[in-house]
Amino acid sequence: MKYIVGIDIGTTSTKALLYDLNGKIYAKANIGYKLYQDLPDMAEEDPDAIFNATISAIQEVVAESRIDGQQVIAISWSAQQHSILALDKDYKPLTKSITWADNRAEKYARKYKENGKGMEIYKRTGLPIHPMGPFYKMLWLKNEHPDIFNKAAFWVGIKEYIIWRYTNVLAEETSMAAATGLLNMHTVDWDDEILNSLGIKRSQLPDLVPLTHSIKGIRSEYAKVMGISADVSIVMGATDGALSTIGVGALDTGVLAINIGTSAAVRSFVDKPLIDPKARLYCYPIMEGKYLVGGPINNGGIVFNWAHDALFGAEHETAKLLKQDSYNMLTDIAKTVPAGSAGLLFHPYLGGERAPLWDANARGSFFGLNRNHTRAHMIRAVLEGIVFNLYMTTLALTEVTGKPKEILAAGGFVQSSLGRQIMADVYEHDVTIPDSYESGCLAAMYLAKMSLGMESNLSGITKYIGKEKKYQPNKDNYKAYRKLIPIFIRLSRELSKEYESIADYQREFSKIYKD
Repeated sequence: MKYIVGIDIGTTSTKALLYDLNGKIYAKANIGYKLYQDLPDMAEEDPDAIFNATISAIQEVVAESRIDGQQVIAISWSAQQHSILALDKDYKPLTKSITWADNRAEKYARKYKENGKGMEIYKRTGLPIHPMGPFYKMLWLKNEHPDIFNKAAFWVGIKEYIIWRYTNVLAEETSMAAATGLLNMHTVDWDDEILNSLGIKRSQLPDLVPLTHSIKGIRSEYAKVMGISADVSIVMGATDGALSTIGVGALDTGVLAINIGTSAAVRSFVDKPLIDPKARLYCYPIMEGKYLVGGPINNGGIVFNWAHDALFGAEHETAKLLKQDSYNMLTDIAKTVPAGSAGLLFHPYLGGERAPLWDANARGSFFGLNRNHTRAHMIRAVLEGIVFNLYMTTLALTEVTGKPKEILAAGGFVQSSLGRQIMADVYEHDVTIPDSYESGCLAAMYLAKMSLGMESNLSGITKYIGKEKKYQPNKDNYKAYRKLIPIFIRLSRELSKEYESIADYQREFSKIYKD
């Protein structure tokens, strides 16, 4: 029997799933690593730690499944968007991997927004005007770390670096290249005018290849450690955003894909470039006739994790003693209060925000707190705030794509019955949850099958997704949300006037504290 590994390089961990050719899962692995946030706005990762995590994850699924590792015919990749690292002439990293969550280029993105250059780049590339973009990160490095910028021989994302480590081939597929802000979405090629404005050359960027492009063979020393053949095919795969959308079967225009993991996103495929006049959405070419339009959100499940640790430490310890899942315990607590959390709102902007605000200075807050509110209200307000923020982004998306005919949702958040119900109630729409929990890895596996000639087009993925469950809105709940959501939206606009002030204060305080 033959097998394929689908692997996803996430922000806090790398996941690997081992599939047979019928899509059956034989083993899973999840290897974590550190996100370095030692300075204000910093969010970096050690690229070699991530590489080692991919080795360990593949080694683990092969060992756990007890298969003959020589029968693994392909490894196919999903990865976080918007990362960038500089390599020297010997391909050694000059920087850590600067992730999407790094906001140190904020003042350059703000300057480009104010002078209109950011909108021009958006119209050419589909990259919103925000420090998440590798274009703005490179601009920051050029101005504030010229020693690194001038020494860089190559500029790559984390997936391209990992694949180079395995194969000695430097290549970048369309979806990941689109997320850099260096690719012209109309010509689907590196944009020479943008490269010239940065002072870099095409020779410093990887060769562009399709998502299904494969590289035959990996370095023998790595194959030996993982217990697989050195002749395995490395399939380029795509961004986590593209693959999680494909992996839930949201292939047609009008089908909305929502994913809430550590971060979150709302996305839809369209058949041509679409520009939002307010630049609130990205638009990236994926493959011929398919462009992904959507809004990426910083503050998904990571906000629930914060509330879990900051507000419910005692419950976490109790759950450990009882050998229970403390996150399930929290959602059970949240269920004890009604929809709307008795008028308590939570703006979930703990790490700045991309869509819908596009403000790296955004900060979180509770609003409406009174003496009658308890921690149960607070945890439910946190869950509702995550979904309200997604809904705001969806309003922007539907302005350019039209109302959704179907909503498909995936990610850890919707594994909770309360999370699913809040989403259905807020959207006032049926929400379908596919069985494919790790939709990105599933889609990566499917791209490998396309690459190997076993599948001809994306539509065939639906037979691997499995059963779907549909959740309907509760009429009593969505009446409560109808009145609350407009307050949430108006308040976000009012608070935005002071985000820069409080963010600057926090940066100053943080510097004094560290000194």
